[in-house]
Amino acid sequence: MEKIYKSMKVSGAASIAIGVVTLVIGVAAGVLNIVVGAVLLKNKSDITF
Repeated sequence: MEKIYKSMKVSGAASIAIGVVTLVIGVAAGVLNIVVGAVLLKNKSDITF
């Protein structure tokens, strides 16, 4: 029975760690998209088609 609890503990910790890493990557990607969008809006007069 203790073996099951130990594996559940490790599995839970791994899930939390993966969730935190995913959250950080998502926030970083969102901030990067906002910055790139702001730069494009700032320089939209320089864009020619």
